[in-house]
Amino acid sequence: MDARIAKTRKRLQEALFELAREHGIDDISIGDIAQRAGVNRTTFYAHYRDKETLLADALDLVATRAGANLEQLELAPGKPPLPLVEFLGHVDEYADLYRRIFTAPGYGIVLARLRTHIIDAITRLIGEHSPHLTKKAPVEFVAAGIAGSLLGMIGTWLDSEPRTDPAQAARWMWAVVPGASDRR
Repeated sequence: MDARIAKTRKRLQEALFELAREHGIDDISIGDIAQRAGVNRTTFYAHYRDKETLLADALDLVATRAGANLEQLELAPGKPPLPLVEFLGHVDEYADLYRRIFTAPGYGIVLARLRTHIIDAITRLIGEHSPHLTKKAPVEFVAAGIAGSLLGMIGTWLDSEPRTDPAQAARWMWAVVPGASDRR
């Protein structure tokens, strides 16, 4: 990708996150995002169809960064992987935005992409660290089941009051992930 395109998209994604933290995703217009990013609306539409697609790309970047950390992953018994803790830290920082994604209609593309990233990460983890989990079912079924569980738990965590810190939430999630407790 051309460096200018990447830079513009990054500015738009950062503007969306900043504005979402300040005002909530529903109160942000395309014009607000473009203004914060220092571009015009035409430039926005040259890169994105709508706010949801921008949000999905922004979350893709977050998931890609978390996934990159899987390369150096070391699993300790009973301890959640650092990329999970870091991702939940990001979710916590933008809790209002993620709560909206998990509960409001219209964010299907965002959840679908997030689910795909989680399945990809889990598939790699199973292959590298827990091949025994696929003795009774194909890896894609196991990964989809774990991803669905994690998404459900993230949604529940976001709705809890008071919401516990991300590290504790990661420990709880990791405790119920199939096969996590028997990793060596």
